[in-house]
Formats: sequence, structure tokens, C-alpha cells
Amino acid sequence: MTREASPSLRLPESGRIVVTGSVAFDYLMRFPGRFVEHLIPDRMERLSVSFLVDEMRRVPGGCGSNIAYGLALLGEKPLLLATAGRDAADYRDWLGRQGVDVSGLRIHEDVFTASFFVSTDSDQNQLASFYTGAMARARDLPLSDAAPGAVALVVISPNDPLAMAQYAAECRELAIPFLYDPSQQVARLSGEELLAGLAGAFLLVANEYEFGILHQKTGLSREDLEGRVPVLVITHGDAGSIISVAGPRGRVRHEIPAALLERPAIDPTGVGDAYRAGLVRGIRIGAPWEVAGRIGSVAAALVLESLGPQPPRYAPAEFLARYARSFEEEPLLERLFSDEVTPG
Repeated sequence: MTREASPSLRLPESGRIVVTGSVAFDYLMRFPGRFVEHLIPDRMERLSVSFLVDEMRRVPGGCGSNIAYGLALLGEKPLLLATAGRDAADYRDWLGRQGVDVSGLRIHEDVFTASFFVSTDSDQNQLASFYTGAMARARDLPLSDAAPGAVALVVISPNDPLAMAQYAAECRELAIPFLYDPSQQVARLSGEELLAGLAGAFLLVANEYEFGILHQKTGLSREDLEGRVPVLVITHGDAGSIISVAGPRGRVRHEIPAALLERPAIDPTGVGDAYRAGLVRGIRIGAPWEVAGRIGSVAAALVLESLGPQPPRYAPAEFLARYARSFEEEPLLERLFSDEVTPG
């Protein structure tokens, strides 16, 4: 399909990108072996196993803050609408210095910030647990606090389940386009909750494993989901992603390759969040879907090469060069870092 025949949605030039989701601290541990070598298939119903890790780091994370940070790196000025605990004041200030509008980040002094505990093995497989903490207060932070008249897109990423449901309902009521990203919460949400959350979504994003759970819980196939959301994105790790877009002549599926790694893969935590940030920023600048997906792929690769979900800040020229080396030079990417497509 020609580029002219597959344009992306061009979001309103006035209005903010509002990112909702968890703000958390990530405790990243590395197991030097392979998890699968220590699991007995016919004993899985009584699982009791311990993995001795040889490395641990505490880094800032959370799906909401990861996506907001990724957008800021790419020239966006997103508003983060989220809740955190008394230990997150420095984190909030740091995000503000990186270009994230943190005026919507509420600090609750009586609880700790949500925490993500994850062990990664030599195959980049992960075992994780999540402590809710202050994230549970997100249900008390309505989207109306973000001035709905000036919102171009809402990102609904993993968060308190009630908050996710409320944000989706508010977006439908206010006719605001939203991206629904249940991600890790597919394990917690029921089929009915997932169906309610994706109703009216402009984009639905999941990795292939999460999609499998979503299918199991809702009974919906990929074709069924394509009939419910204009844009369905399924990511496949190093196999890239598929962006399925509704059009006047039917669905068009764009196969997006993964970007080239130029350094060893260190940690997959936050790779999906970076992809989502790149995809959304691509939509913001009016990029064709294949270009928007490739922006997400490059952003994801930069996270995979870093320890933690938020890579060091890169210069615009570095990102453009990485894109060109993975794919080809793309003049449209000059708009990524232009204030003309970054309402504030």
C-alpha cells in the first residue's frame, strides 16, 4: 500500500496528550540461569520455587510515567495524570525536569508509591509481582482534573482497575479518543471488565501473550477485536509488531519490523511502554502507520539496551540516526522534535 493510501490519524493540533497509569519504583533483579530449567511441567499445580538472583537495582518506573517520559524524549509535552506515595517527591520533580507536565501527579503522604518486583533470566523471561500502594488512589483522580476540553488523546495504561474503567467511561462520555492498554492488568481484569474498557477505544495495544489472555477471557479473536476498535496493535518482541487499521476499503495490516540492536539487550522492562510512546508520538505528528510503528520500534530498542525502563536522554540527531540505520532516512521525523506539533 502506498504511503498516501495509509495515513495515520492526525490528532488535533490543540490539546494535550494525557497519560494515565501507574507511577512506581521498579526493583530489577537478574537471575543468571533460565527459569524453564527449574520448572517441572507436571508439578505446576503445586509450584514452589526460589531463584537466587545475583543483582538488584531500584529504578524509577511505572507504566504511566514510563510512557510519559518516552513521549517527552520524543518532543511531546504530556500531562501525567496519576497518583504516587510520600516517597515519590524527588521522582516527580525529576520527571518535571525531563519535560513531563506533573501538575496532574498527586502525592499521597500516608502511603508508599507502587512497587514492581521483577526477576529476569538469561532468556529475557520475567517473573514479576506488583504492589499497588498509592496507585489504588487513582480511582479518586478524575480525568476532568486534566481540563477535558483541551485533551487530544488519553492513554489508559495499567493502573488501578477502577481507575482504568472510569477513564474509559469518561473518554466515551466526553468523546475523547483514547488508547486502551490493559498490559499487565489482563491477569487481574475479568473478561467483562476488558470488554467494557476497550469499548469505544481508538487504539487497543497488547503484546502477543497478553492478547492470548485477552482472547481466553473474552472469547474474542483478532478478527473480532478488529471489528470493535479502529486500530489494533499486537507486539511480538524481536519479531516486531502488527498494526491493523480500519479504512474505507477494509482493514490494512502493517507489519512493523523490530529496530536493530546496536548494543547488547540488557533488560526488557519498559520496552512495551517505550513502543507505545513512540507510536503515539508518531500519530501526533501525522506519520503514516508504518512510520509511527517504526518510531515505536526504535524507542523500544533504546530501552532494551538500557538498565531500567527509562533510558538516558538522547539527542534528536541520535534518534534520527538510529531510525535511519534500522530502516531508512525519513524526512517526516524532523517533526518529532518540532514545537509546532507539540501543544503545551
